[in-house]
Amino acid sequence: MTVLRILAALAATCGAALATPASAQFFFQSHDMTAPPITGDEPGQLALPDATPAEVRANLVWNLRSALNVAALQCQFEPTLLNVENYNVMINNHKDELKSAFDTLVKYFNRTNKGLKAGQAALDRFGTRTYSSFTTVGAQYGFCQTASQIATNAAYAPRGELYKVAINDMGTLRNSLTPWGEQRFARRPRIENRVSVPRLDEMCWTKRGEWVERKCGAYTLTPR
Repeated sequence: MTVLRILAALAATCGAALATPASAQFFFQSHDMTAPPITGDEPGQLALPDATPAEVRANLVWNLRSALNVAALQCQFEPTLLNVENYNVMINNHKDELKSAFDTLVKYFNRTNKGLKAGQAALDRFGTRTYSSFTTVGAQYGFCQTASQIATNAAYAPRGELYKVAINDMGTLRNSLTPWGEQRFARRPRIENRVSVPRLDEMCWTKRGEWVERKCGAYTLTPR
């Protein structure tokens, strides 16, 4: 085997590896996070006491926006998830529905806290609790992967129907905050990704690129 053939084979192997698109699949099999549709006032949701149906819907829509905003910030370690891009598309495509939801929440907190100042303070606390409820470390992979799918649904939902995505997907997004690992294998297998190369010492090769066994022993490949 000549040096040129070996180097050509190594180049082909490395080129194939580089040509493979990055994957956002963190596990061989991820946990199924799917949950049934919700209304927004179930246990585990940040419910609003004495809220009207319109206020419950506004709360659900705003929770969806908050969750996807957290994902856009927390999940940038994996750009192929497109959490940032789809979040921005959602904000642009559904700006009217999001504004309406926010205005409804402002009126709710002003109504239930007797005054603009007290209402604003309550709204600020609500915003902090909402964002904090989607912050995760141990479940980051599952949350980011799930949020990516839901952000796509939100980005391309028909205008005026973002609330349908919130109804259908918020339960699933909440489920993804629970840490889960590899579901296919009891222990995550190790994948060998090192490249094996021969010795390239000048003394090991003739001028014609042939291996000199008497100087360097049997021809072997060493992982690098």
